[in-house]
Parts: sequence; structure tokens; C-alpha cells
Amino acid sequence: MSKTPQNQPSEHQKSRSTPHDAIKDDEHDKKDRLKRDEIALPSHVAGSGNLDRLVETASDYAKASTAENTNKAYATDWRHFARWCRMKGTDPLPPSPEMIGLYLTDLAAPAGASSSQSALRPLSVSTIDRRLSGLIWNYAQRGLALDRKDRHIATVLAGIKRKHARPPVQKEAILPEDILAMVATLPFDLRGLRDRAILLLGYAGGLRRSEIVSLDVGKDDTIDGGGWIEIFEDGAVLTLNAKTGWREVEIGRGSSEQTCPVHALEQWLQFAKIDFGPVFVRTSRDGKRALEARLSDKHIARLIKATVLKSGIRAELPENDRLALYSGHSLRAGLASSAEVDERYVQKQLGHASAEMTRRYQRRRDRFRVNLTKAAGL
Repeated sequence: MSKTPQNQPSEHQKSRSTPHDAIKDDEHDKKDRLKRDEIALPSHVAGSGNLDRLVETASDYAKASTAENTNKAYATDWRHFARWCRMKGTDPLPPSPEMIGLYLTDLAAPAGASSSQSALRPLSVSTIDRRLSGLIWNYAQRGLALDRKDRHIATVLAGIKRKHARPPVQKEAILPEDILAMVATLPFDLRGLRDRAILLLGYAGGLRRSEIVSLDVGKDDTIDGGGWIEIFEDGAVLTLNAKTGWREVEIGRGSSEQTCPVHALEQWLQFAKIDFGPVFVRTSRDGKRALEARLSDKHIARLIKATVLKSGIRAELPENDRLALYSGHSLRAGLASSAEVDERYVQKQLGHASAEMTRRYQRRRDRFRVNLTKAAGL
């Protein structure tokens, strides 16, 4: 039986994270992040006040090249991979397709995956693919190229997808009767007015959580805003800086004030006395006063789950199963599944580049409206 050398830690010891190791990891990550984020002048150019200002501005633009949530996810991907490399006695730089292939393998089939420890559970194919995208992006920020088509990566990833891929798990759509029941559970205090406007506006606009909370009253009200609203006699127009670029979302007035998203928005803005800055903000603890702080997009998810439970939707299922069925995306899926209009209008409202993407959101539709079997003479 082989023995571990006295000066070398055992594999078990290596796999355990001590506070000292965690501090070293954090320091390493901080230095690496600073190095990665650095935008500098060419070595042969002397610095000056004007050029230094441009360097600072260029750094800000570089950080804004991807969405904040994407940046956070990619940063997490890099930290995980860097620590994995250190555990294996190697270095993440320069990029090694061979090591990337082994890393992907370990994500799909980790040693000790039968253990109850969540850290050892296999990741889904979509998460592994996202991790790879995160690594490619991180290498690019360092001026290094990692070819996804390299055989050490492409063949391993293709095998993972072939062996472990599963159909995507889709959240349940919130249907018209569902959204009405959910809204009916809300009180008519200030907080209830806000949450009613959030649900109705998000549903009618087919909006993402981040799009809802990023809205400002007017253009350029705040530096962290992601769009603004304009209210007209016949409805409201939302101008959004979304994942696919700037787009306009038109929301017409409803058939009654009780269910009209535009009326709900007007009520919230009026009673909250909001005429500048973020549209949806936090309220005081007693729910009687609007604060200045913009709502987090997590509030949307919590709101949907809470009103689903209170309204009794899918009451035949256990509470945990009901909660797992619905999320922020249920609003977008609800609009796509319920709007009885030409598909291209739904596609435009959701901001999708293709009709195929819109169909992924349609939980119920006439799948056989176009019958190619009969059209082929059978």
C-alpha cells in the first residue's frame, strides 16, 4: 500500500477548505480580478490627465459590455474553475483545452457523486455549457483565446450532451384566470397597489423580472435604470434596454379598471407620489410610505409564489410542488400562452429574435392548426 509522503497533504486534506485556504483563495481572486479588469495605455505612450480619464471611461464601458447578472455568473464560473485547478495541482493560465475537458468531465460525473454532499452532485448539461461559456469569456478578457471547437472540449461536451441531456424544465404559465385570482389576494394599501401594478404590467407586457424593476418614470432619471415609461390615453409605452437591445413594449388599457395594468400603474404612481426615478420601489415597514430604494428583481419571484399560494392555484398539489411550478418567467409564458393573436405580435412583445423561441414559451396552443399530414394528401 502506498503512503502519502510526510510533507504532502493527503487527497482528503486537499479537498477540505480551511479558513486559511479560503483567505488565500479570496486574495488570489481579488488580484486576478484587478488584473483582468485593468485597461491600460500602450507601454510606449506616456500618461496624461486626459488619457487617464479615457482609460477610466474605457474601463467603465468594458464592465458594461455584459449585463450585471451575466458578469456575476461569469465571475463565479472563473472562481470555481480556478479553485478546481489549484485542487488538482495545476494553474488556470494559460488556457489548456485538455484541462478544460477534464473539468467538464468532473462537472458531469464528479468523483463521489453518490455522496449526499451537494457539491459532488452532477451538474445539468445547460449549467455545464454555461460554465464553459463563462470560461471562454474570462479568457477573452485576459487577451487569451479558448477554442470551444478544440477536440478535447468539443468531443467531451458532445458526449456529455448525448449521455446526460434532458428536455428543458419549463415553469408553469400563469393563465388569465390565474392572474385575476392572484391580483384579488392583494390588499389596497400602498404595498398592495405596487404589487398589483407589478403583476398586471409584467403579465400584459410579457416582461422579465429585471425589466420590471429597472423601469424609471422618465428617460435618464437614474444611472442604473434600464428603461422608462410613457403613459397615453390608450395605454402605456415602455422603452426597455433588454437582453437583445433597446425595444418598445406597448401595453393597451384593459377592459375594466380592476384588471387594467395601465390603471394599476397610474394608481401606484399617484398614491406613492412618484414622479421621478425608479417606478417600483420599496415601501416602509407599515406599507404606508414609498421609499427611494429600487426593488430587487427577487421581489417579483417572491410575489408570484406568495400570490399563487394565497389564490389557491393548483391547490390539489402539495405546497412545495406548487411553489416549484411558478417563477418570474411564468408571467412571460402566461402572455405567450394566452394571447389569442397572430404569433408575430407575441414575438414582438416578448422581444424574441425568432418565432421558435416564442413557441418555447407557449405552454398551450393549437399545435395542429397547420396540419401538414392532410396537406400532404393523407
